[in-house]
Amino acid sequence: MDMPTTSLSMEQQFKLQVLREQVKSLSQDQAQEYLLEVMRQNMVKENLLKHWMKNM
Repeated sequence: MDMPTTSLSMEQQFKLQVLREQVKSLSQDQAQEYLLEVMRQNMVKENLLKHWMKNM
């Protein structure tokens, strides 16, 4: 199985730049909450991928 590349596509780079601009205006509390939510969503995604791979 081919491993995905670790570089970002141009679309992903653009989305990251837009996000970078958006988070500049967040307070520290908002930024911490945002980070925790992103981490939670990443963990859910990881669990879904593990479940999917196990059931292949």
